[in-house]
Amino acid sequence: MNYSQRCVKLNSVSLIVKKMALAKIKMKNLMKNFIFILLIFLIISGIFALFAQPFEKEKEISLTQLVEDINQEKIKEITVSGSELSVLYQDETKVKSRKETETSFSESLINLGVNTETLKKIEIKTKKEQGTWLWLGPVLLFIFPLLLFGLFFFFIFRQAKAGATQAFSFTKARARLFGAEGHPKEKITFKDVANLKEAKEELKEIVDFLKNPKKYLKMGARIPRGVLLMGPAGTGKTLLARAVAGEANVPFFSISGSEFVEMFVGVGAGRVRSLFSVAKKAAPSMVFIDELDAIGRQRGAGLGGGHDEREQTLNQILVEMDGFERETQVIIISATNRPDILDPALLRPGRFDRKVVLDMPDIKSREDILKIHCRGKPLTLDVNLREIAERTPGFSGADIANVVNEAAILAARRNKNQVYQEEFLESIEKVLLGPERKSHILSKREKEIAAFHEAGHALVSASLPEAESVRKISIIARGMAAGYTLKMPIEERRIKTKTAFLTEMATLLGGYCAEKLKFKEITTGASNDLKRASDLARKLVKEYGMSSLGPISFGEKEELVFLGKEISEQRNYSEEVATQIDKEVEKFVKNAEKEATKILTRKKKLLNKIAQTLIDKETIEKEEFESLIKGAGKASPPSLKLRRTDKKVKKSKKTRPSSLKVKIKKVR
Repeated sequence: MNYSQRCVKLNSVSLIVKKMALAKIKMKNLMKNFIFILLIFLIISGIFALFAQPFEKEKEISLTQLVEDINQEKIKEITVSGSELSVLYQDETKVKSRKETETSFSESLINLGVNTETLKKIEIKTKKEQGTWLWLGPVLLFIFPLLLFGLFFFFIFRQAKAGATQAFSFTKARARLFGAEGHPKEKITFKDVANLKEAKEELKEIVDFLKNPKKYLKMGARIPRGVLLMGPAGTGKTLLARAVAGEANVPFFSISGSEFVEMFVGVGAGRVRSLFSVAKKAAPSMVFIDELDAIGRQRGAGLGGGHDEREQTLNQILVEMDGFERETQVIIISATNRPDILDPALLRPGRFDRKVVLDMPDIKSREDILKIHCRGKPLTLDVNLREIAERTPGFSGADIANVVNEAAILAARRNKNQVYQEEFLESIEKVLLGPERKSHILSKREKEIAAFHEAGHALVSASLPEAESVRKISIIARGMAAGYTLKMPIEERRIKTKTAFLTEMATLLGGYCAEKLKFKEITTGASNDLKRASDLARKLVKEYGMSSLGPISFGEKEELVFLGKEISEQRNYSEEVATQIDKEVEKFVKNAEKEATKILTRKKKLLNKIAQTLIDKETIEKEEFESLIKGAGKASPPSLKLRRTDKKVKKSKKTRPSSLKVKIKKVR
């Protein structure tokens, strides 16, 4: 046994000893308080018994005294209950008496010399004897407090016993068993998962294997032991795993990666063993480990060296997954949005054989997701889900679900009975940018600057090729933005060209150039635009190879896998090349600025018109913006025609007439 194994064993033993010591201390404290609690219950019992006794006892008289009072006509009523007599006098005084059990009441009175005529005037009642309650009442009065006392201590001792045995159950897995249907309250199937057609096809094989394992084993096939769901956050990885469990109708054990990790060494590995042991007993079954990157990060990158608890947990998972027999009907499904930081041993065939990639939904998939999340919500007939899908490019399934929920909340807040299209459109902006900040009031000067800034973005975007169409312009503050210009792609794009990047850079600098052109001043409102444009220009040079330096990738990024973030960049180029990179970046940014300034200078009247409309209305929708652009185009057709003529004439300067020269100069 080496040193590391001895350390692990000692840590485990010390953990159990600490737990047992804590249990003993709890028992000692319990016994110290036992006498005190006993005294409290005795006092309560005494008070209960005291108040159960009547405050005044009824007077008891002899039968001879009763006969004398009857003869003196002092008695009003007599109630007979067995051998007990209850006597009511004329003055409403009550007394008790007792007759002989062998003889009747009337016979006893006659033997003692009662006046029969006087006796006839008295009302005599007969009452059934109480029987059992005569002795049961006092018994219960004594036993009930003791029973209450015993019950209290029974629960106390049972809790103490559970605390004493907790030390031995500390390494048991805390997986949640959702039964054969995946979820007890809400059963999820593949029909409830829109988009992800290819991913669902891959997982249907898993479901079929769990239902018909002999079909695959007969052909000598081996079902993948592990399935890794990879994709950005919100694309439906956990939802898809629940759908697999719902379709397969097998026990579904769900646990998060972080639940394995504790401060004590060896606990995580013990929980892994416990989880896989329970899953094998319940086979055919599924084990779902969410956020696998919490324990599956690359080994050797932690701060604790080889004895790090996270690494030992990962080692145990690797052993358990590779130790499955061929006929074992246990399938592991895991989800992560950081597959790049997972340990290579975890991703190799034999552990996670199959990797299913979940992409962001396209426009058709977004519409299908909207239909699923709109189930059970009262929508008006004019709700256009296609338009909502068009306005949500880049949204994940979780984002779309949030949009639908925000729209329903907004409609309820406005005391509406149905959800209208306007609630959906407003909820998109709320999810994208944040809620409206109506209290954020701009001064007249700031409002004018914001209007020209946003108008500059929109006008440059509308004037360049491969630019996205403008959906909405607003100077109403939302989130951290004082104003915004929403653009909508004409079509879904997976690949971007250099022209598209240059167009985006010019659009980003449109607000900066508009402020500079109109006010001859620069404000801080364009700081974020400048940062994005500069970052994009640097990527064109260093990553995409779109500069004059050629198809070369510059710089090597370094990541600390334990943190999962880029922390530095290692230079693999000289200082001379770094200078050239800076010049290329500057060239891209300067050209974008020139292009934006050129467009805004040529269309200055249209810029003023759009900005003034924004100042008046604060918001311009797509239709109104397009009408402003078209109106400006119809107002100046001669200038466009003359510019085309100018290009043709330049080719033959010698034959150009002087009259045409003058005309062109005037237009310029």
